[in-house]
Amino acid sequence: MTYSPPYRNTGNAISDPIVVAFPFIGDELGGSHISAISLIAEIDAREVSPLILLHREGELLAEYLKQRGIPYLIAPECPILSPSRRAPRSNPIFTGIDYLASVPGLVRFLRKQGVDVVHTNDGRMHATWALPARLSGARLLWHHRGDPTAQGANMLAPLLANQIVTVSNFAQPRWPILPIKRRIRVIHSPFDHPPSIPDRQECRMAMVRELGIPDDVRFVGYFGGLIERKRPLLFVEVIAEYSRRHPEIALHGLLFGKPEAGGPPLDEDVRRLAEERGVSDRVHVMGFRAPVSPYMCAVDALLVPAVNEPFGRTLVEAMLLGTPVIATNHGGNPEAIRDGENGLLVAPEDAGAFITPLHRLLTDGTEWHRISEHARAQALVRYGTHAHVSGITNIYKEMVGRR
Repeated sequence: MTYSPPYRNTGNAISDPIVVAFPFIGDELGGSHISAISLIAEIDAREVSPLILLHREGELLAEYLKQRGIPYLIAPECPILSPSRRAPRSNPIFTGIDYLASVPGLVRFLRKQGVDVVHTNDGRMHATWALPARLSGARLLWHHRGDPTAQGANMLAPLLANQIVTVSNFAQPRWPILPIKRRIRVIHSPFDHPPSIPDRQECRMAMVRELGIPDDVRFVGYFGGLIERKRPLLFVEVIAEYSRRHPEIALHGLLFGKPEAGGPPLDEDVRRLAEERGVSDRVHVMGFRAPVSPYMCAVDALLVPAVNEPFGRTLVEAMLLGTPVIATNHGGNPEAIRDGENGLLVAPEDAGAFITPLHRLLTDGTEWHRISEHARAQALVRYGTHAHVSGITNIYKEMVGRR
């Protein structure tokens, strides 16, 4: 896609926009990417000039950016530093040597583009771009959206990041090797408020027709990457246990998402477990879908079986649409859900804990509407794009000395 270099107002009374580089691999499109793109799309171009860098073109993120009309550049070729679980066939020594050889090229690229801040948003980009950012003279904003015990967040970020932003209190690095108290802030991810809510019955019937199943079924949904900490296999166990306890209700589980690039094929594991539990006809792996709102409105409830979830994006998206949420009382979930008020919290790692609250939502219309209305009303007040964009923009200004 054609990219126009950042416009510099050199010589004018108005300060030049702050050039912020956002590097991404391009092979994934998850909550962290959508949040970052929402920031980029809404940021004031008079204050900040965003520069999106993709290491891989022609994949999910490039297509998403093209659909939204957002330009990007192809990043210089270099080895991508990845956790060993995501690059099982690579030799870390050779990868490290090749990476260090590529660092000068990354430094020159950042200087040529006039980058003031490098804003990284996932583990691979933190590790790959942290050193070039600092060597180029740019500031590094490390946006941590993952596990508070992650090695990078506790070891590399305290050494190299000028500023650390986390998406929840839970996600703050737990054992940083250097003090970070003066360099860390909690800013919730941005959420666009839906201008309208799709007709739930129409969405539900569209799902019934796509799957070719009777129209008296009930749906619950899993939305997110098929990765271990989100517990997609536990979602299958919930469907199996509910079907065993309440055979009078035809409950179907819909999993929307894909395995992470280089990660285990959990979609296959989901199908295998559903077969073993005798619910293969009630568990449907739907893949990645966008936009997500018609599918969230097709389900009676969103189940969040995840553990160590920093701050689930889909959880808030469901609340904004009025879809009741049942989530584990773990990670950042309790920072968004007030049990019994705007959603329901249950014990983690226990499929049986979901059954009673789920049955209540499926059989008590009054309770369903109460939770739905409170969730939507509170989410509209607490979560929005403006507060996120304003908070991040102010951090950029502080980092480059423009208070």
